[in-house]
Amino acid sequence: MSEAARLPDVIDTAPAFTADQVAALNARFSGRPTAEMLAELLIGELKGRIAVVSSFGAESAVLLGLVAAVDRSVPLIFVNTQKMFGETLAYRDSLAEQLGFTDLRVYRPDPYEIARRDDKSLRWAYDPDGCCDLRKVEPLRRALAGFDAWISGRKGFQSGRAALPRFELDEGRLKINPLADWDKAAIDAHFGARELPRHPLEAAGYPSIGCQPCTSQVQPGEDPRAGRWRHWDKTECGIHNQPAF
Repeated sequence: MSEAARLPDVIDTAPAFTADQVAALNARFSGRPTAEMLAELLIGELKGRIAVVSSFGAESAVLLGLVAAVDRSVPLIFVNTQKMFGETLAYRDSLAEQLGFTDLRVYRPDPYEIARRDDKSLRWAYDPDGCCDLRKVEPLRRALAGFDAWISGRKGFQSGRAALPRFELDEGRLKINPLADWDKAAIDAHFGARELPRHPLEAAGYPSIGCQPCTSQVQPGEDPRAGRWRHWDKTECGIHNQPAF
């Protein structure tokens, strides 16, 4: 491995990765099978330094199944915004149990900040960005403290995510998008081949599932993410559009 591609060995207060290292990783794994890439990293140079983050949404089982096939002890982080569908919480527990994950970590918003900034629990209705920051971005930042890298379930075919790389920088950490080059057909085929359970709300018209107040059913012909923050100029919760540095 070249110096540019070698992963840092020392964890300190400086960014764990540089742009050059991320570019080298994208080149190193270009065209490589997703499962092979995950195996090489999770049981190799990133072991003990990486977590997988999941919303337990409509397509989450594919990524989690791939990770579990390599190492079920990888920390699995779920942010409970306290606005989740009950079906999502039940799906989280059953899917994590079925796949055999041994380290499910649930993070919640800071109750003091909730009391200060959303005491009526209605911030989502007038300031969805502020609500997401309070209930999802900040808890995830706490959850990722101590990790050099994390795994995201984003796909490049989703609206607004074209040209998504497999590796990118996020607040100095390495963010890995193993499904960046998977299309919808590949996702669906994997569900069938591995007999993975679907989120119970998907059949009810929810192809993209977030918090209950800000997720609506999608009509035939609409973009799969059209039901997220409907009527707002908003397409992301905030954890995927932080400046890279």
